[in-house]
Amino acid sequence: MENQVLTPHVYWAQRHRELYLRVELSDVQNPAISITENVLHFKAQGHGAKGDNVYEFHLEFLDLVKPELVYKLTQRQVNITVQKKVSQWWERLTKQEKRPLFLAPDFDRWLDESDAEMELRAKEEERLNKLRIESQGSPETLASLKKGYLFMYNLVQFLGFSWIFVNMTVRFLILGKESFYDTFHTVADMMYFCQMLAVVEAINAAIGVTKSPVIPSLFQLLGRNFILFIIFGTMEEMQNKAVVFFVFYIWSTAEILRYPFYMLSCIDMDWKVLTWLRYTMWIPLYPLGCLAEAVSVIQSIPIFNETGRFSFTLPYPVKIKVRFSFFLQIYLIILFLGLYINFRHLYKQRRRRFGQKKKKIH
Repeated sequence: MENQVLTPHVYWAQRHRELYLRVELSDVQNPAISITENVLHFKAQGHGAKGDNVYEFHLEFLDLVKPELVYKLTQRQVNITVQKKVSQWWERLTKQEKRPLFLAPDFDRWLDESDAEMELRAKEEERLNKLRIESQGSPETLASLKKGYLFMYNLVQFLGFSWIFVNMTVRFLILGKESFYDTFHTVADMMYFCQMLAVVEAINAAIGVTKSPVIPSLFQLLGRNFILFIIFGTMEEMQNKAVVFFVFYIWSTAEILRYPFYMLSCIDMDWKVLTWLRYTMWIPLYPLGCLAEAVSVIQSIPIFNETGRFSFTLPYPVKIKVRFSFFLQIYLIILFLGLYINFRHLYKQRRRRFGQKKKKIH
């Protein structure tokens, strides 16, 4: 009896230069796959949703593709890669507007356009870095040195912030609320060290040693150092306030989760619990940190007004006194702008790491 011809389930995803098709057929051998006049033709004997049968389908692509294709057979599926003729984003896969019933998005590989652009840029940066490293010396040696350097940097930062976190926690458990008021004098030296060392992190992002985006790294570095060195460091009246405890505690909590994650990444290790904490705890910590920093700025305004520190008078004929508190009020706006930029960046990181909610995509 002749086998019935059926249509298999096909899942698709795209990048700017490529299309990915996953055909749900197992035990396939010698499939007939070709592209003729921009139409993909597929026919194969295999085991699919309707058992062991001949399955086939045809797809007319939305835009021009290269006639050559690459496919790979696995025990459970057929993976097909098609190159677009023009590198661009397609609004759908097929020329016909109505999606074929057998076709669905491949959410395992799906990215929206902005994420795909970021991936494309990352691959291009990786390619350029590879070319640069190859021109400078042995890739293996330089990669090992880079990993060792980043591992040691993250280890030092982790130890520094861990010392701050443990010190503050123990003092709070022993002294209670009394420990709030001398936090600065107890841990400021270590915080100075860690935050000055954090300049290296922004430099690493700027010169391509790490893939971290420069703007969010710079916002966090400048924002924290402004609070530490200007608001707390120059005003003794601020150093005895309870807000110092909350700012330092939130900073150190975030960093003792972030730096171990980076350390393990340097040696290609993935601890799922730490990974989840790294990509989740920022959700409460960043807004709380921003709120604590804003409180410290607000509390410092009357002190700066009273002391006149960093205030100045414009030259003749204007002769207007410009108070430093004016810049602090502007900084409060910038502070929440920085929160938005970092929040958006971290949200995208988390979505890429754990996947995004499936939505109906044509």
